[in-house]
Amino acid sequence: MDAEALILGRVTYDGFAAVWPTVNDPEGFAARINAMPKFVASTTLKTAGWNNSTLIAGDLIEAAKSIKTEAKGDILIYGSASIVHHLAPHGLIDEYRLMVYPTVLGRGIRLFPENHAQRLALVENEQFGDGITLLRYVNA
Repeated sequence: MDAEALILGRVTYDGFAAVWPTVNDPEGFAARINAMPKFVASTTLKTAGWNNSTLIAGDLIEAAKSIKTEAKGDILIYGSASIVHHLAPHGLIDEYRLMVYPTVLGRGIRLFPENHAQRLALVENEQFGDGITLLRYVNA
């Protein structure tokens, strides 16, 4: 709810755009996410029809730098590990907020790109029901 803008990859965008515009929640999260600016990194998407959505044309790194200077608050990368893989090595992610669910997978997409070392400091650890934990890290 604190975010002022979203950066999404195409897969996350497609999933969100199919659901959130139809949710009737005038005071909650749906209203917030539908109203905020959304920037979509995609080389295959031709249009972004979800309200306040803009396709990132060209270099993602330069686009993220521009978005970061223009946004008045936090920019959220929701899902989209591929976006993190591009931005993290360039120091463009200031904070990681990870919702950890008690599920063990045998495989999956890594959060950090291969051969990328990142020193993080834990600044918050909040537990919710069903074992879900919010971990908040900043660059150390």
